[in-house]
Amino acid sequence: MTQVALMNQVVEWVNEAADQIREKLKSPIMVEEKSNRHDLVTNVDKETEAFLVEKIRTNYPDDHILGEEGLGDNLSDTKGRIWVIDPIDGTLNFVKQQENFCIMIGIFEDNVPILGFIYDVVKDEFAYGGAKTGVFLNSQSVNQVENVCLRDGLIGVNGAMFCHNTFNVRDIAIEAVGVRMLGCAGLDFLNVIRGKQNGYISNLAPWDFAAGVALSEPLGLKCSKFDGSPYDILGERQYFLVATQKTYEEIANY
Repeated sequence: MTQVALMNQVVEWVNEAADQIREKLKSPIMVEEKSNRHDLVTNVDKETEAFLVEKIRTNYPDDHILGEEGLGDNLSDTKGRIWVIDPIDGTLNFVKQQENFCIMIGIFEDNVPILGFIYDVVKDEFAYGGAKTGVFLNSQSVNQVENVCLRDGLIGVNGAMFCHNTFNVRDIAIEAVGVRMLGCAGLDFLNVIRGKQNGYISNLAPWDFAAGVALSEPLGLKCSKFDGSPYDILGERQYFLVATQKTYEEIANY
């Protein structure tokens, strides 16, 4: 199967998952705490991941899966094709606002990002594609992102990092025109991909950034751990930066 055919197939799956989520929003949501009251999971997170995992297992039984809600594989290396799934990114927003959340899937092959999918379910904004297919937003091709410097754009940041000035993030963010805290990595990636923000700094798990990396890098954006080292899709949470080249270099030299 070509990457274009694979992309189109996954677009269908994500649209189907989104339809199910919209239907489930009409009923009460069952909410549980994971590590603390800020870290939630719902029946919809679990059911959406189960739906996507079943699609992958049925169609690509030799592939590997890394999923936020634990339905994937225990991976020790990045060989082969790995699907990195966040069934609902921004679960706290999902519970409290019933908006400002995304479905995210990143597909890597031998540790190289090949396809990414980020769908803002409520706003119906769907970015998908990769280096070989091109990147699309609701079927329209997305152009290379303008190489804006830090002072000329908006920067998205993690709220806790900003409050505690972790790695001087507050000082860096104040250099931008404005600061945005959305509580959803997928939305921040969408804004950077569309040129509405020139960067995003956060503390992310692999399922929070895998899709965004696959979409950002083909558009001329730079992604890495905050210290400049390569991101790790099998690692724990990692301080992460995606930005235009100019903004990235300014932050690195701050």
